[in-house]
Amino acid sequence: MTNTKIFTLSFASVYPFYIQKAEKKGRTKQEVDDIICWLTGYDQQTLQSQIDQANDFETFFAQAPRMNPHASKITGIICGCRVEEIEDKRMQNIRYLDKLVDELAKGKPMEKILRK
Repeated sequence: MTNTKIFTLSFASVYPFYIQKAEKKGRTKQEVDDIICWLTGYDQQTLQSQIDQANDFETFFAQAPRMNPHASKITGIICGCRVEEIEDKRMQNIRYLDKLVDELAKGKPMEKILRK
């Protein structure tokens, strides 16, 4: 059974929680934005446009300029699933983002989060 509710959830409604999670651990909004832009290919202006339009997650990722080719290097468990084994690409992209924000909140250096 696929949970499709998350696909219709507004990215803009979840974005503040990404920021809050990072800031609680001493990280910054800019670092969250850098992660999102690295993963999706959005720049700061187009990211803000997506937030302002309150697009859902499915649209947010569908309109992404380009998913980072190094995203496949993101591994580990998020929400009880191994991100590298998620078959639905839409869900995998959402979980990639969740995983990157988790890594940021856990204090991992940006170079490692961005798979440099």
